[in-house]
Amino acid sequence: MRNSLFHVERMEMTTLQTQIREMLVSAMLSGQLPVGAPIPSTRAMAKRLKVSRNTVMLAYQALASDGYLVARERSGFYVSPDIHDGTVAEMAALPEATGDRPEPDWHGRFRVQPSSQTNVEKPDNWHDYPYPFIYGQADAALFPIAAWRDCMRQSMGRKWLEAWTNDHFAEDDRILIEQIRQRILTRRGILAGPDEVLITLGAQNALYLLSSLLVKRDTTVAIEDPGYRDIRNIFQLRTDHIRNVPVDSEGITLSDELKGSELVFVTPSHQYPTNVTMSLERRKALLEWANENNGLIIEDDYEFETNYEGEPTPALKSLDQGQRVLYVGSLSKSLMPGLRMGFMVAPAALIREARALRRLMLRHPPGNNQGVVALFLALGHHDTLIGRLHRSYRDRWITMGKALDAHFPGWAETPGFGGTSYWVKGPKWLDCNELASRALEEGIVIEPGDIYFSDPENHRNYFRLGFSSIAEERIEPGIERLAGIVRTMAPG
Repeated sequence: MRNSLFHVERMEMTTLQTQIREMLVSAMLSGQLPVGAPIPSTRAMAKRLKVSRNTVMLAYQALASDGYLVARERSGFYVSPDIHDGTVAEMAALPEATGDRPEPDWHGRFRVQPSSQTNVEKPDNWHDYPYPFIYGQADAALFPIAAWRDCMRQSMGRKWLEAWTNDHFAEDDRILIEQIRQRILTRRGILAGPDEVLITLGAQNALYLLSSLLVKRDTTVAIEDPGYRDIRNIFQLRTDHIRNVPVDSEGITLSDELKGSELVFVTPSHQYPTNVTMSLERRKALLEWANENNGLIIEDDYEFETNYEGEPTPALKSLDQGQRVLYVGSLSKSLMPGLRMGFMVAPAALIREARALRRLMLRHPPGNNQGVVALFLALGHHDTLIGRLHRSYRDRWITMGKALDAHFPGWAETPGFGGTSYWVKGPKWLDCNELASRALEEGIVIEPGDIYFSDPENHRNYFRLGFSSIAEERIEPGIERLAGIVRTMAPG
């Protein structure tokens, strides 16, 4: 067998043992290692790959356990004769498409077409750019991977085994619910019973559940303008009656656009995307509006922990005495976006229906993930991580503020609440979509802001700069380079 088939990369994220398994499986399924072919001895393979013989032996044994290899006493390992059962051999027997049968009219069958909606676009390989001013991504270097691995190890013990092996139907991990109630909600001034909390696959899943339960074709909903693009897209799948309510320095305004609405979506602690914090007076007025008009409020409380100038502002729900506020939270910004771990807090009657609807969609978020997060919270690792993120993000927040003052004077206000981004308003002649395109060619990733407005054509001069995933020492050089690109675009 040619030696070129066998190699491993020591810089890969996966273990050497995993790489050996993947290498051999690929060779077997592609036919490069045919059925019955001998596999190099563990000694020969270890010498070839420059790894320990024990690593190779563990990989071989795992492949034999999975049915890819068979072991022959005093002879070695061979490719299993059953390797292609149910895969390649059966697929080869399938009849080929003749091409003379008409395909379904998919366009006519779709009730809705979410793929046609406008969404925020970001490069998939944003990590490869030297100046990724991208929003919503975590800095992996700050994450306590050793603590997370320890929680994963503990969760795989016999005590926690049911979280991995049992189908819990519609139920959530009780320890995780308790940790969210004790360690997260209390910080936001929220008191909730166990039957008033539901675990979701991120805040997005919670928003979709609420929309599915509460928004009918004739329901009038109100959203912030500018505001979260995905909630606009979610509501548009349900109703055509969407009111765009302006935002000022105190948050969403109680203007005429709000009249007649039955449901309003707000981000009071940290308005998305302007970073404005809703004043206490405005919060009280919004709650009064809900009580007087039989309205409901969805509060998306993202990034509540990133306040660099004092204690976090209490959640809007903490002031609610009439069960009008439906609270949505997420651990994506503090743990990792890919984990997709969120929650909602609402009256028990609503949570009961949301749980039943979630069961029809996905039953429940993965029990193993819930168990690991529960341990991570219970052992205090999340509290430690929040402190680490707070210190690091605060330094970046200050550095970006100074860089913007130096290179874009008057274009951005330092957000009083904090957060992980700056909202920038350029002169009217600036087209931020063109700026984003030119910046990308120079290794800079920014986010055009027009997509967050109901009338994007009149707001081409806005953009957003995130700093959660860029090293502090790269912020000022990146802003300086971006300013240079803007100068080349200036008229005259």
